[in-house]
Amino acid sequence: MVMEETFHYVYILTSLACAERHYVGLTKNLEARLAAHNSGQVPHTSKYRPWQIETAIAFRSREKAVAFERYLKSHSGRAFSRKHF
Repeated sequence: MVMEETFHYVYILTSLACAERHYVGLTKNLEARLAAHNSGQVPHTSKYRPWQIETAIAFRSREKAVAFERYLKSHSGRAFSRKHF
């Protein structure tokens, strides 16, 4: 029996309209989530669309993904992502 693994993705988007704009989020479906951002369904990102995925990190554990997303949204996490991503 083959089980389909579910991953939780922490992603960083970059605005194509305003390159200094970034967005950090969490999803189980990257393609659908990017489509939602680019179609204006996400109020926080609708002003700076279109968006592209800059980086996505997959986690098996939802708890670890949530913790990493929270870190990337912190002051030190933003500095980390600017330096490394």
